Amino acid sequence: MSGTSAPTSPGPVQALHLGSGSPLLLLHGVLLSPHCWERTADLLAARCEVFAPALAGHWGGTEFGDRRYTARTLADRVEAQLDELGWRTCHIAGNSLGGWVGFELARRGRARTLTAIAPAGGWKTPSAAQFVAAGKFLALHQIIEIGRQLGDFPTESRIVRSAVAHALVKDTGAVPREDIVAQILAGLHCPALLPLIAATLRGPSLADMSDLTTPVRLILADSDRILPARIYGRRFLRELPGTADRIMMRRAGHVPMLETPERIANLIAEHIYASRDHLRAV
Repeated sequence: MSGTSAPTSPGPVQALHLGSGSPLLLLHGVLLSPHCWERTADLLAARCEVFAPALAGHWGGTEFGDRRYTARTLADRVEAQLDELGWRTCHIAGNSLGGWVGFELARRGRARTLTAIAPAGGWKTPSAAQFVAAGKFLALHQIIEIGRQLGDFPTESRIVRSAVAHALVKDTGAVPREDIVAQILAGLHCPALLPLIAATLRGPSLADMSDLTTPVRLILADSDRILPARIYGRRFLRELPGTADRIMMRRAGHVPMLETPERIANLIAEHIYASRDHLRAV
């Protein structure tokens, strides 16, 4: 009688690095890891050299040390990685916190194009939206602290996996079990959460975006339960230059790469290959 083996849990990943072609940096959100980009990265690797690192203080990433933890200091770390790769500039796509870091890198002249997917940082300092965002992540911190005491239960429990999927995406049935397990493990191994909450509360938020010269594609999700577009997308819609693309994804959650990787890969690739900057850089 043949038996079936139990599904194996994914391990931490320092970075995904695959493909060839135009350099493309993929940045994940808070509590997540490069795992959230895996299926999208595989699709984009047919035409780009894809690099998706684990952000410092996240699962698979380097320790952050005692420096103040902000999107700007995270951008410092990513910028050093770009220097190691020899990438003076690259195309950038970032989700949530990764989108915020992407804007910081664009302001430094490192981005040929930027695709910001449900980006964080779209609040003024101080503001009610800022404190609500910090409160949400503080509540998550309490849940994560409990989960850390429960061994394999968070990843083995169908109820927990369903709850996490519901928070991250609209179509929970479209996300493979192993992808949700990876997101749970990333959240349980993210010492950066409290420093990020502190950074959210004390500011500063994103600098004014109206003078950005980088070609930007903003992608918001209509079913985003983490940073609802009607609140956290308004500043981006208002401040981004008129040349920026503004897209509202229908029936998509905060991390749409998990539920519709083909659609996200196409939106990123379309933006890269439509930009005049790309034509000059090849």
